[in-house]
Amino acid sequence: MSKVNGLENLGLTDIKNIYHNLSYDELYEKEQADPYGHVTSNGTFTVDTGIFTGRSPKDKYFVDQEPSNKYISWGNVNKAVSKEIFDDLFAKVKKQLSGKNIYIQDAYCGAAPESRKSIRVVTEIAWQAHFVKNMFIRPTEEELKDFKPEFTMYNAGKLNNEDYEKHGLHSDVFIIFNVEENIAIIGGTWYGGEMKKGIFSMMNYWLPLEGKLPMHCSANVGPENDTALFFGLSGTGKTTLSTDPKRRLIGDDEHGWDDKGVFNFEGGCYAKCIGLDPQSEPEIFGAIRKNALLENVVIDEDGRVDYSDGSKTENTRVSYPIEHIENHKRSLKAPHPKKIIFLSADAFGVLPPVSRLTKEQAMYYFMSGYTAKVAGTERGITEPVATFSSCFGEAFLPLHPTVYAKLLGKKIDEHGVDVYLVNTGWTGGAYGVGTRMSIKATRACINAILDGSIENEEFEKTEIFGFSIPKKLEGVETDMLDPRKTWKNKSLFDASRKELAQMFIDNFKKYITEDSDFSGAGPKL
Repeated sequence: MSKVNGLENLGLTDIKNIYHNLSYDELYEKEQADPYGHVTSNGTFTVDTGIFTGRSPKDKYFVDQEPSNKYISWGNVNKAVSKEIFDDLFAKVKKQLSGKNIYIQDAYCGAAPESRKSIRVVTEIAWQAHFVKNMFIRPTEEELKDFKPEFTMYNAGKLNNEDYEKHGLHSDVFIIFNVEENIAIIGGTWYGGEMKKGIFSMMNYWLPLEGKLPMHCSANVGPENDTALFFGLSGTGKTTLSTDPKRRLIGDDEHGWDDKGVFNFEGGCYAKCIGLDPQSEPEIFGAIRKNALLENVVIDEDGRVDYSDGSKTENTRVSYPIEHIENHKRSLKAPHPKKIIFLSADAFGVLPPVSRLTKEQAMYYFMSGYTAKVAGTERGITEPVATFSSCFGEAFLPLHPTVYAKLLGKKIDEHGVDVYLVNTGWTGGAYGVGTRMSIKATRACINAILDGSIENEEFEKTEIFGFSIPKKLEGVETDMLDPRKTWKNKSLFDASRKELAQMFIDNFKKYITEDSDFSGAGPKL
């Protein structure tokens, strides 16, 4: 334990033991004393997160107060709650955390010193402190001496708000952000991802106001110091495709882009591990060892993990410090990117495996953020559902999507970035009929983009969507490059393509303004 700067400001009373910035070994000892998990056969600790094995987006709120309420884009994603309700729930949270042993974990969000934020997470559960230690950037001993948090998150996962109907909330679960007081509170859910994505949401508020672009993307850098970004929602392949033995990993999920280049928000990775195969994903498989933290996996009586078993959830996860990926970029920073790749898991089986986009198409498909929500990443999702998520991360955007899109467009222009759309979803038919794109074929598309060889191929335009697709590509079956050729029923493909195109057109209408209209770069019926 160490002296906690600012402990008196937490508002907690009768605290027993304060476990402050414990080492991995100390956390491991505390975890084994708690009844919330088990040690697997290779020494990795695994936990069950209870009835919530994914995020609860309908239970996320911002306090409606000045001046932040002038910037926040209110609606289904960013729901408002009064200061009075926040104060009532904050009192419940502090009561829940008082009179107990508590864990306090201090960390940075952001590898760039000029852009990072110092954060503190308070919880009563050892493995949640472990999760925070894995996922954020661990300060040095010297930095911890004078560490002062700019933002504090209180995780009272064991608390259930019985007054939620009186408060007018969706359920007894809540994740609430008070921008002015630099506080977030969590109640009713143990799912680790709420802490990670909660801080990400705040970075998505702070950085654009400084002219910096926060991004829901993974990133890596090649031997020529060439940086690539991979945008996509959970389950589209950001972690798998950016973890490449030939390229150094910057990070797998959340980054910022400022005047100096790209930087990771985090100090760890949070990978889906359902169906994890050591042959196709050896780096991730190898990262699951002591100090990593598994969530909701199935183990046998000898502690062996069955990664194929989704009986608890399809959203089985592992968090691990980025040092577990041997080939990572130690500074967690890199130059301005040369390539941007949008990853979409197309449940319709209509999108080509790889398409080259114009600048205008890049803006259109970034703002559209089309993919399929994959089973388990949210409550109630049991199979892929076609969805549009602005900027490939609408659930985490406090500001209007056009704010982020305009920042991206400015960066593309300034640095001459090439942009591609890669379908990691279905081919040969829609979900339930066709098959999922193989990692091998998708990797071949990615490699061709990154090494530039795709530019040596002859391209042709597709109908309706107007994508530029290569006529051939090493490592990919030629017929697969044009999705229509993979469908047995061509008329059904045509109908499905028109249906998806109409969905794009209808969805994009809300983004059209007098000074911003990229609809001309979208599909045409």
